[in-house]
Amino acid sequence: MREVAVVSFAQTPYVRRERRRNEVEMLMPVIAQAIERSGIPKAQIGFTCSGSSDYIAGQAFAFVGAVDALGAWPPISESHVEMDGAWALYEAWVKIQCGQADSALVFAFGRASTGTLPETLTMQLDPYTLAPLGADAISLAALQARALLEAGLCTEREMAEVAVRSRRDAKRNQFAQLKGDFEVEKILAEPYLISPLRKHDCPPITDGAAAIVIAAGEVARRVCRRPAFIRGIDHRIEPHQPGFRDLTVSPSTQLAGEKAGAAGRPFDLAELHAPFTHQELILRRALALPASVAINPSGGPLAANPMMAAGLARIGEAARPILEGEARRALAHATQGHCLQQNLVCVLEGE
Repeated sequence: MREVAVVSFAQTPYVRRERRRNEVEMLMPVIAQAIERSGIPKAQIGFTCSGSSDYIAGQAFAFVGAVDALGAWPPISESHVEMDGAWALYEAWVKIQCGQADSALVFAFGRASTGTLPETLTMQLDPYTLAPLGADAISLAALQARALLEAGLCTEREMAEVAVRSRRDAKRNQFAQLKGDFEVEKILAEPYLISPLRKHDCPPITDGAAAIVIAAGEVARRVCRRPAFIRGIDHRIEPHQPGFRDLTVSPSTQLAGEKAGAAGRPFDLAELHAPFTHQELILRRALALPASVAINPSGGPLAANPMMAAGLARIGEAARPILEGEARRALAHATQGHCLQQNLVCVLEGE
């Protein structure tokens, strides 16, 4: 296995609605920053991979248009995944493992504000049995939260505490969308959005983009003072039909964590892609994270949830403290699909 490390990370400020820039204009400064911070000349980056969704962009082959943000020269080897950018990073990692590149640029973007996100995400469901019902992501997450509550695995107060902590920690993140001091008692007094979920239990609609440069070990050590080495990475999937699985657990996250080598390792922090408050509690159990681990110090997806970029941002936010010498080992998690259907786990470590 070749050593591979994150050497740079850049992202846009996350906002409710990007009114001034299109996707290409959002991406151009982020990609430029990631390349500049990497210390690798643009012409020497051997592979480029992006993650996005044409459904969210509202047009076919939107990822082709996004390539304009890279510039017309030099020619590149390029690929795309119709998923969160975390899976684009996985493809780039495989490319480096196979010796087909020594470095790679990965980027992801989403402007969820341009459409009606609940209707768009409903299209991910089985087209015969579920999509016609119009069951949106929040409704399905509410079913998951209700199952947790009735199983005695969490309380509404614990869910509210996750929201309060996340948006308080986001005050230290200049890129976060929602931040501030909230009180558990006050937000528990708010009406339900879809029972048992209140507004604070759900992620904001977010526009934004992120980019990461990864490199093989020998390159990473040459260009970066403290690379964030990917010591393990794995992703697993569960049945597409939510009714075929126990929504109170996440065996795919547990298995991905085990295969990535997360089990039993001490971590300074964990960036978990948990769009809903109760999902953080599920993921913490699946990954057996002790109370001493700082969860989502960036604020996480409850503070900013750019569709198709939030998972990649979790890897970047986990790598950033290592790059800056503030942490030694971190865990990053990304998810895709309803109710934590598909999950990726990445273990990052500094030398």
